[in-house]
Amino acid sequence: MAGLAYEGTPLPVNEYLVEAGSRIHGRGLFAIKTIPPDTQLIQYLGERISKAESLVRCEEENAYIFTLDDQYDLDGDMPWNPARWANHSCSPNCEAYDVEGQIWLFSKREIQAGEEITFNYGYDLEDYQEHPCACGSPACVGFMVAEEFFGVIQRRRDLAMTATGPLASVGSGESEL
Repeated sequence: MAGLAYEGTPLPVNEYLVEAGSRIHGRGLFAIKTIPPDTQLIQYLGERISKAESLVRCEEENAYIFTLDDQYDLDGDMPWNPARWANHSCSPNCEAYDVEGQIWLFSKREIQAGEEITFNYGYDLEDYQEHPCACGSPACVGFMVAEEFFGVIQRRRDLAMTATGPLASVGSGESEL
C-alpha cells in the first residue's frame, strides 16, 4: 500500500479504518479502502459526564470532550475509543452526527484508501488562539473553529496583515498604552 498518508505500522480499527501515525497530529484514522459518501464509519465512545465535570477535565487539558446536549458531554479519552484519533480539518471528509443519543462519524464524500479521516471539531471563538490547526488544507484558517467562524478568523487575519507601522494598533481595538 505504497503512497499512503499514514506513518508506521497501522492498527486495524474496523472494516473501513486503521489507526496510524498522522502528519496532522501524532495519531490518526485512515481509510483502508474506498469509502462511499454517507457511510457510518465509527462511533465516538466514552464516559457520559456532567457539564461541571466536563469543565474540570477540560481545565486538565483533556482534548477528547465531545458535547452531547445542554446537560452532558462525552469524555472520549478512553483507550477503547479509537474514534478519538480522528483529527480536525478545515476541509473535513467526515461529519459527526447524533444517532439516537450516540455520536457517529459519517463520510461526507467518497474517501480514498489511505486518506486520513477528519472532521471539523466545531470550536467556537472563545480562546480560539489556544487551538491552532495543522490540517494543511488549502482552505485552512489556522485554528480549529467551526466553519461558521471562518470568515471572522479571515477578517482578523486580514486586519493583522494590513496593520503595519507606528499606527498598527489604531482602529484594531487594541489599547495604545
